[in-house]
Amino acid sequence: MAVPADPIIEVEEVEEDGPTHHPPAPSHEFFDLSTTVDPSYIISLIRKLLPLDSASRRSLSEVASHGTNQGEEERGAAPSSSVSSDENLKSSKNKSENMDVDVSGEISRGECQDTGDGIEHSSVSVGEDAWEEYGCILWDLAASKTHAELMVENLILEVLLGNLLVCKSERVTEISIGIIGNLACHEVPMKHIISTEGLIEIILDKLFMDDPQCLCETCRLLTVGLQSGESIAWAEALQSEHILCQILWIAENTLNLQLLEKIIGLILAILESQQKVVDAILPPMMKLGLANILISLLTFEISKLMTERIPERYSILDLILRAIEALSVMDDHSQEICSSSELFQLLCDLVKFPDKVEVGNCCVTAAVLIANMLSDVADQASKISQDLRLLDGLLDIFPFASDDVEARNALWNVIARILVRIRETEMSPSSVHHYVSVLVRKLDLIEDELLNQQVESGHEQESLSYPGSTANARDTSVSFS
Repeated sequence: MAVPADPIIEVEEVEEDGPTHHPPAPSHEFFDLSTTVDPSYIISLIRKLLPLDSASRRSLSEVASHGTNQGEEERGAAPSSSVSSDENLKSSKNKSENMDVDVSGEISRGECQDTGDGIEHSSVSVGEDAWEEYGCILWDLAASKTHAELMVENLILEVLLGNLLVCKSERVTEISIGIIGNLACHEVPMKHIISTEGLIEIILDKLFMDDPQCLCETCRLLTVGLQSGESIAWAEALQSEHILCQILWIAENTLNLQLLEKIIGLILAILESQQKVVDAILPPMMKLGLANILISLLTFEISKLMTERIPERYSILDLILRAIEALSVMDDHSQEICSSSELFQLLCDLVKFPDKVEVGNCCVTAAVLIANMLSDVADQASKISQDLRLLDGLLDIFPFASDDVEARNALWNVIARILVRIRETEMSPSSVHHYVSVLVRKLDLIEDELLNQQVESGHEQESLSYPGSTANARDTSVSFS
């Protein structure tokens, strides 16, 4: 609808039909939000998520109805998961601030309704369907920072905590944690999540559910938490051996591809977190067998790649390799990774994989891992010095690492280690011919890489003096070829 060019003229034209001025609404009723979604609509959706349990719903309704009378009161403690459900939900009365929408017309889902025929009918099933619809709308809206902040200001976390405490529905649990996961992507709502007593504990408790979708959303939320500015608070909750055992058990045993991707993503988030988080969580995870579990998962994924080539598994393979790479550069834990002959062979097999287009990033990570392992265990180089297919595979990886200077550095170093050993070994003419054939076939790739290096040569001048530099490794390789 077009907006009138001159609202004053418009008012004068209708002055005979009604008053030309209406008093403005009180300031406390204004929503200072730049959004196309009516805030009162969002608040009404939050109210429709009140727990299906009738007693719980009444308790949370009382929280909302007393909100405007408590605007100046200090927020009390949120319900703790260690107390009974009714006590938790009743105690949340003290947390209300501004959820001041009239709910007199709402029907409590899960309660019996009198239809006028003298028989009370339960509305549980219809209510659950409606709950799912409203919850999914809020799930989507929570992706917006503005909407997310409005939601936490209007007690959505208390409502969702109530549902997680009393509701047995797996779908309701999935949606509740999904909404919290989206809220956690924003700074202010994340602070509310951390400060809501008992919420993180009940979320961690959902790691012991059997439903894959609930577990996926729980892992996603924990990953977001560890990647946020509140990562230490999440790490403190996660460092229990009971919780860590469950995370590793899921990773080792799940057959659900989506859940496997989420749980490995969670492990990677732990490994890539700030040092305080790593120091708190990684040592007990290593004692529980993290390194062996990751190698076992890599063995399975590579075997699948060699036989079935399922595209849905490629992202899982990439996450596993990234997690192993993260471990390989940690001083206190790298030895367990770098000394594994099984892992070294798996990585070489992946580098030699002929169809690299769909798993190019995985092959790049594998080459970086080989370089890390050779720097720790130099004797491994003797095992690959005669492997022509490996040399061929390493050269094929350069196009996939064109934007990654560190990866190209790793590739040159591995190639240099191989060629230097060949150079120092007495070789028959036929062996020399085979190696030259490989280099000639890959001449275009080598030339392209050298041109790329020339463009960046100005940034490498300071690094030419130390033996492990890209320039030295490249020069060693080129001088042999």
